[in-house]
Amino acid sequence: MHLDLGIAFAGLFVGFVVGLTGMGGGALMTPVLVIFFGIQPLAAVSSDLVASFVMKPVGASVHLRRGTVNLQLVRWLVIGSVPSAFCGAVLLSLLGNGQAMQDRIKVILGIALLVSATSMALKRTLNRGRVGDGAAPVIRPLPTLLIGLAGGLIVGLTSVGSGSLMIVMLLALYPTLSASQLVGTDLVQAIPLVGAAALGHLLFGDFRLGLTSSLLVGALPGVYVGARVSSQAPDHLIRPVLIVVLATSAMKLLNAPDALVVAALVASVVGIGGWFVYRARASSHAGTVSTDTTSSPRSGRA
Repeated sequence: MHLDLGIAFAGLFVGFVVGLTGMGGGALMTPVLVIFFGIQPLAAVSSDLVASFVMKPVGASVHLRRGTVNLQLVRWLVIGSVPSAFCGAVLLSLLGNGQAMQDRIKVILGIALLVSATSMALKRTLNRGRVGDGAAPVIRPLPTLLIGLAGGLIVGLTSVGSGSLMIVMLLALYPTLSASQLVGTDLVQAIPLVGAAALGHLLFGDFRLGLTSSLLVGALPGVYVGARVSSQAPDHLIRPVLIVVLATSAMKLLNAPDALVVAALVASVVGIGGWFVYRARASSHAGTVSTDTTSSPRSGRA
């Protein structure tokens, strides 16, 4: 079994992002394998799902210990997502294993990445002004089951969606859930979901042990370190970067011209950098004004 250090470092990066943000595993790793390492899409999806099944319990166990998991939601999500994810893997195998099928997977994956990027941006919008009080929501079985069905099918076909798409759908359906409950519930339900999809790909896909092992060598410590750092790193610093990565990866998979991809990436980086500089200057100015206001009465008395 050959260990690819390049893929291991890519796994380290993606694992860190997953631990830091709670999402982005399949949405990042699969296009990285396809675009930068030349792995066939079916093999990338199959191996990434098996690796994700090993990674997911790392974050889920933390939330279970902290009590930030709604087990009722998990139950209804799993009822829909597990059979749907397995069927997605079987459906993918029925498409064949030629170049035409690989091209179809790239298109499906590119669309899924665009949806994921849009979903993350939507999640930021929905979260503005929202206060999740952590109260137990009234469970809506049928809509929750449908979320599981839709998310499971997408994961089985592309390995994308177990984090980004599912969290956004849960957020829209249960707005009173706190952020920690959203992430914790999604991570726990993703274990059987990704497991079902991984089983389908082990039986019908193009699983490669060497590729998966190389991913896990980097991803497992990456997830652990990311989970430790996540308690200190603010989410608003990570999410915009992840959205840009997803969107540009999607454009590349959808065969957008290289010049357009590079232009979009540069524009996004400049825009995000400018936004952070603006926020830093605004915070510094606010601090200066506060200091001046505090010291001015003394100056008046003098």
